[in-house]
Amino acid sequence: MKYMILIYGSQRDHDMLAGQSSGASAWSPEDVATMHAFMEKWNNDLVESGEFVDAQGLSAPVHARRVELRDGVPVVTDGPYPETQEVLAGYTIVECESFDRATEIAARLADTPRPEGAVLDHDWYVDVRPIVDGHADLDV
Repeated sequence: MKYMILIYGSQRDHDMLAGQSSGASAWSPEDVATMHAFMEKWNNDLVESGEFVDAQGLSAPVHARRVELRDGVPVVTDGPYPETQEVLAGYTIVECESFDRATEIAARLADTPRPEGAVLDHDWYVDVRPIVDGHADLDV
């Protein structure tokens, strides 16, 4: 079965990784390289195990648009969105034997390196969700 691991972040997180922040939360180029090396190894381990399907990072929240229906009319709002800190930052799709295995894979992300003393402006979490193959797989 396929599972999607949804990784969340904020505009501030993106800015830190891009070296565009200052203070205690700033990431040095070395910090960013260490984090990228960790993520590359995580992905490569999945490729080697045969569980990797796809992974993509998304652009900064400032480049997002939300389209919602208000009174029957589509309304477009440019990001980032003041009503939420966290947005989808990227995803990985794995194909593995069970929901427990997909959760195990996602839990490894808790070890993602960050600079000593780095403060997150939100709780860290990822979501793991099964991918349905068709209408018959939808829970009613």
